[in-house]
Formats: sequence, C-alpha cells, structure tokens
Amino acid sequence: MVTQIRRNFQITLPASIRKRLGLNIGDLVETTVKEGKIILIPKKTIDAEQSWFWTKEWQEAEKEADSDLKSGKVKKFKSVEDLIKNLDK
Repeated sequence: MVTQIRRNFQITLPASIRKRLGLNIGDLVETTVKEGKIILIPKKTIDAEQSWFWTKEWQEAEKEADSDLKSGKVKKFKSVEDLIKNLDK
C-alpha cells in the first residue's frame, strides 16, 4: 500500500493494517531504518509493577502450567484439608 507524507511529516496507516495488527490511537510504534526501508514495530508498555510476569523464567513456568492443565496433570480439591491430605500421601 502507498500512503502520503502529510504536513508535519505525518502518515496515516491504512485501516486494514491497523486492524490486522490491533493498533489503536495512542499505541506506541518503534521506528527503525534498515537497508533504506522504514520499519514500524508495534510496542506495548508494561506497568513496572507487573514486569515480573513477563520475565523469561515466569513465562516458562506459565507455559509449563498450561501444559499440565491441558494434559490433565492437575487435581482439584474441595477444601484445603483435602489438599493437605493428598500432599501427605
């Protein structure tokens, strides 16, 4: 697609691209130049208080937990007491 550089050097991203990438007003986009091309990379900000969740270690543990859930390697208990009894086995 071709778009025009407008006043203040602004461009409009076509709606089909915005929808495909889930971009909204106020979203951040990283800009870089590589081999004579302008590259736009959508970026999401993470609240500092939630950054632990996005660490490599935590994400690996999330994947493992998801895998355990899908494969049925989990048990449900009606009470904490039932859980503790199961741990004592």
